Amino acid sequence: MAFLFNSKLKTQNSKLSSHPLEVWAGVECTVNRVGDNYFDQLERNGHVTRISDLDLFAELGVRAIRYPVLWERTAPNGLETADWSWADERLERLRSLGILPIVGLVHHGSGPRDTSLIDPAFPEKLAVYARAVAERYPWVTHYTPINEPLTTARFSGMYGHWYPHGRDDLTFVRALLGQCRGVVLAMRAIREVNPNAQLVQTEDLGKTHSTPLLAYQAELENERRWMSLDLLCGRLNRDRPMWSYLRSCGAEESELNWFLENPCPPDLMGINHYVTSERFLDERFEQYPTWSHGGNGRHQYADIEAVRARHCTEGLAGHRTLLKEAWERYKLPLAVTEAHIGSTREEQLRWLKEVWDVAHSLRHAGVDLRAVTAWSLLGAYDWNILVTRDVGHYEPGIFDLRGPHPRPTALARMLKDLATGQEPNHPLISMPGWWRRPDRLHYPLVSGSLDDFELGSTGEKAEFLWDEIPSNNPNPVPQLAIAGATGTLGKAFARICELRGIPYRLLNRKEMDITDPASIDKVLSELKPWAVVNAAGYVRVDDAEREPDACLRSNAEGAANLAVACAHHKVALLTFSSDLVFDGANTTPYIESHAVAPLNVYGRSKAIAEMRVLESLPSSLVIRTSAFFGPWDEYNFVSIALRELAAGNSFVAAEDAIVSPTYVPDLVNASLDLLIDGECGVWHLANKSEIAWADLARLAAKQAGVNASRIEARPQQDLGFAATRPAYSALGSERGVLLPTLDHALSRYLSDCKISF
Repeated sequence: MAFLFNSKLKTQNSKLSSHPLEVWAGVECTVNRVGDNYFDQLERNGHVTRISDLDLFAELGVRAIRYPVLWERTAPNGLETADWSWADERLERLRSLGILPIVGLVHHGSGPRDTSLIDPAFPEKLAVYARAVAERYPWVTHYTPINEPLTTARFSGMYGHWYPHGRDDLTFVRALLGQCRGVVLAMRAIREVNPNAQLVQTEDLGKTHSTPLLAYQAELENERRWMSLDLLCGRLNRDRPMWSYLRSCGAEESELNWFLENPCPPDLMGINHYVTSERFLDERFEQYPTWSHGGNGRHQYADIEAVRARHCTEGLAGHRTLLKEAWERYKLPLAVTEAHIGSTREEQLRWLKEVWDVAHSLRHAGVDLRAVTAWSLLGAYDWNILVTRDVGHYEPGIFDLRGPHPRPTALARMLKDLATGQEPNHPLISMPGWWRRPDRLHYPLVSGSLDDFELGSTGEKAEFLWDEIPSNNPNPVPQLAIAGATGTLGKAFARICELRGIPYRLLNRKEMDITDPASIDKVLSELKPWAVVNAAGYVRVDDAEREPDACLRSNAEGAANLAVACAHHKVALLTFSSDLVFDGANTTPYIESHAVAPLNVYGRSKAIAEMRVLESLPSSLVIRTSAFFGPWDEYNFVSIALRELAAGNSFVAAEDAIVSPTYVPDLVNASLDLLIDGECGVWHLANKSEIAWADLARLAAKQAGVNASRIEARPQQDLGFAATRPAYSALGSERGVLLPTLDHALSRYLSDCKISF
């Protein structure tokens, strides 16, 4: 018997290996309803008017794409007035490009205004629409009638986030059963048109962990997570614990029997799993933020992200365990239908690579896992607040939409590599993601080291890492070399690299003198960094008028030396320039292609540096920025202004010099993302604003609650500067506005600042 089983497993593995793991992708297309407002991701990401996006997607080498033909968008007022033109054009283009569309009909939505998830007629209405889609596109073979029905039922019927805003068991059950019945009837209608149509059913699969006291609640939630798939597969019978749960919540026995009599198992089961999908329940709720507090009527407890919990002793499940559980439960073909993490670029790379490696490992173990889906191609808006408000928070995806055209990120290169069987080779991929590092543990906030931390009365230590941790890489990870150890910018890069898990070496002038080519060559030969950040240089604008040779030697010659050395060693270079390369004749923000015309020595040194760096190393990334302020430097304009005003002193500032202030953490994070993306040429990075120095002091004082009456606004010419400064040097961009507004930056500065005003 064992021999037969092993032979069968080898045969299955052979079949799997003959069909490579496929790269799929998806467009975030949620059309959810909050009250009477619809939140349409396709409108917000602009894909609704850019069919050219499809050609960009095809260049990635993806084999299939989760693509919307959404009910709310196509037939908001009924099929009689349906507008098919958008879907006609795009599905035909996908067909010509050779990309298989997996057509979605409802994506976290609740249908047009004449229905809802708890409308008894919702399933039949959806089926009518599904038939119309199948009749119009008889060649389409793969469908997801409703994306993540269990998740949508929770958000709409249990938590009250989305329409119809239920917060009770009955509304949740009505929404769940209505959606699952809708899937069955929709596929029945589709298959009457196309008998070979395939159901690709997606669901967010998490897991709940708990303290021993709350094990009963975790057990309930861990069984409940399978309900939509169990219903569709005809598995949810009287012997299952969820049968009595559903009945107690108001479900009729006839409703549940209907699914047993009308099973519609997925042809492919799509598993979505996010880093926050796993939860931890703890009755010691006073140790956690108030927003996490809740209960079940029997116990009060905190419900928080398991990845952040020190008390989660059993460790996290992760993709490997959850996919294996789904396989063992259903024995149906699987795919990861959303692989995404809202984070910095290197973390996005690490997450996708980890999911891909886990999928390969499971295939080798005999799991029929067909594909990994990169989500989302165009990023997403306001998912950090579960799309309950329109605040404009954007998370880039495979492409970044913050410029005039979708800009491919480092994820695009990774997808191309995976699609063509190449091993992604970015040096930061081999580092553990934040979800694997000890600093991920936030709750509870306790003193003492992690090594000394014990949990409750069990004495068990926290399990920091998931079960699918790869073995340690025997090869050292290349570091990021940062020149400028004593400066504000160099220190900020080191601090943020530490937070982001980016190995770095912060170099002072003794370790690497950028004015000495031999010194640079020695460091690059020994350190072998993957990139160099030039945060060194001469920064005293007025002193430069008296010391022009020193300024030019450090800023122009030093940057040029780095470019030559980086070109020789085949190392990427990021260097910084200034708004002072402009003469101030403009009255609208300067963009990257505007001609430079510096008015002072410092500006001239930066303009020369730009030219020489790009001549020696055209792939260099040159970032122009302006007017630093940050939480880790007591001597920037904003900090000095607030400190003086808080002390009751006068503060003098220019009233006629217009700049674009830049919050240092925003600048560093965006610069690192661009560097990782492999961007080159000149970029402008500043917080979106045009403001006089005196008005900046007033705005900061207002937000800090400091009396601004002692601000003395004077003409710039009366301030006694040795260096002539432009009257207007606000920065805009033709390449992409990557930093948030000045108001947003100032609010975070005041929150992050260690200085009290």
